[in-house]
Amino acid sequence: MDKYIIDGGEKLYGTVRAQSAKNTVLPLLAASVLTDEQVKIRGVPAINDVENMLRILTEVGCSIKRQKDLTVIDSSNAVSHEIPARLTKELRSSVFMLGSVLTRFQRAKISYPGGCDIGLRPIDLHLSGLKRLGVEIVEKDGYIHCEARNLKGAEILLDFPSVGATENIILAAVKAEGITVIRNAAKEPEIVDLQRFLNAMGAKVRGAGGGTIVIEGVKRLHGLEYTPIGDRIEVGTYLIAAASCGGEIETIGVSAENVAALLHKLRENGCKIYAKNDRIVLRSHERLQSVDLVETNPFPGFPTDMQAQYSALCCTARGTTLVVENLFETRYKYAAELKRMGADIIIRGRTAVIRGVEKLHGASVTASDLRGGAALVLAGLKAEGQSSVIDISHIDRGYADFEGKLRKLGAKIKRVRI
Repeated sequence: MDKYIIDGGEKLYGTVRAQSAKNTVLPLLAASVLTDEQVKIRGVPAINDVENMLRILTEVGCSIKRQKDLTVIDSSNAVSHEIPARLTKELRSSVFMLGSVLTRFQRAKISYPGGCDIGLRPIDLHLSGLKRLGVEIVEKDGYIHCEARNLKGAEILLDFPSVGATENIILAAVKAEGITVIRNAAKEPEIVDLQRFLNAMGAKVRGAGGGTIVIEGVKRLHGLEYTPIGDRIEVGTYLIAAASCGGEIETIGVSAENVAALLHKLRENGCKIYAKNDRIVLRSHERLQSVDLVETNPFPGFPTDMQAQYSALCCTARGTTLVVENLFETRYKYAAELKRMGADIIIRGRTAVIRGVEKLHGASVTASDLRGGAALVLAGLKAEGQSSVIDISHIDRGYADFEGKLRKLGAKIKRVRI
């Protein structure tokens, strides 16, 4: 097990280039089994979630080659419709394999997916959508058994604009007979990128980024070479770090439009922000002013994946902030650890009341999930004295070379083996 040692109090300066978006790359990798031709994806980040997805692809019979900045997936010899339980328990995004494996093999077997423990995150929306396409589903002994001899297009109305359900239904519908319409679809940029990727393979998908997505089934898809969009959550994390610690940084690879809700709050905090194309410059030189309210919502609302990091910033802002988590019911596990550093946080259900303190102090804290772990690192960068963040394997799930990028910005952080 590794941990981070952080000496806080340093301002951050420099440039950060975004890694490819974790939440795009994972469904793209799942989609690679939809063709028996080679799929080449540039810039696949070296993070644990990606490594687990590549292991899953290998288990179903795909050949994987890593060539510098290019990952090549060849599923021509893929034969297995079973997704190994030992890997699905590590990776919630393994559920994306349902739609693509069903399309390829007409059947699929998967255990309930794992990932971060931040709430129930049921996959009922995935399964109900697949049933509408003609999939027969039996849940038995912790496994989901799916069979679909003849996938057919359908009208599907999602009760909630779930990103995962929207993407899974798209993957199952691209080669289904007829037309599928998804209403109340999620609007995240990662879904737009999935549409772009699939259409480059020969699919006919339109409407991504809006509330209604239409998929016209095609008979076959071909290989391609593709570069995913930049990771807006990663970029948002570095912007929050610089806003909290002070300094000036530039991020490259994510447009302001894709992090607009965060930039709006950071401007309210007192940061100066300039954006053009895929470049964002943030300057922060005074103690930040708190905002009254932050509520997480589906895109284009404030992202739940930035809630923990932003809450860490609020801990030393002048005033009181009310944070409301509308998507996941147990996403405040990091709060108890921030209190060990001197934060003033009261949690009531899905709401956190954060009263800004003059300063945080170094402490030994433990990460329990990906974004909560990143929040603890950001708090350590701001705190006086030395902090250690334990169990950083959670952070490795989503950030490639997190400590290296922070060091280039001037942070004093190192990874050590426990």
